[in-house]
Parts: sequence; structure tokens; C-alpha cells
Amino acid sequence: MLAATPRWERLLTLAPVFVIGAGVVAAVLILLVRAFADSVRDVKHKRLIWVGVAGLVGAVLVLTYLGVNLPKE
Repeated sequence: MLAATPRWERLLTLAPVFVIGAGVVAAVLILLVRAFADSVRDVKHKRLIWVGVAGLVGAVLVLTYLGVNLPKE
């Protein structure tokens, strides 16, 4: 039975899933960062892009600090 197996055996069985999942997430992040860097290289007004990114990060940090929750629907 699955409930009778020790915790370490279940973790050992699921280890490949965790490794593959982490690899997929890392690959997607690498592709997104490279696409963003390529887009920034082609734009004439690079400061505007970086100001927008800084504003977005600042807004997320402030809203997180204030405890704002998005609606579920």
C-alpha cells in the first residue's frame, strides 16, 4: 500500500520528477531572459524599458508589502 511506504522511499521515487521539473522551469526562464535581452538590444529607448521594469518590480513589492490579494476569479 502507498500509505505504508516510508517517506524517504516516496521522495526517492519522486526525485526524477523534481529534477526534470526544475530543469524545465530553468530552461523556460533562460529562454525568457534571452528573449527579453534580445528585445532590449533592438529598442532605441533602452532607459524607458528599464524604467518600466523598475516600476513594475516596485509596484509588486509595494503591493506585496501592503498585503493586497488578487481576486480568485
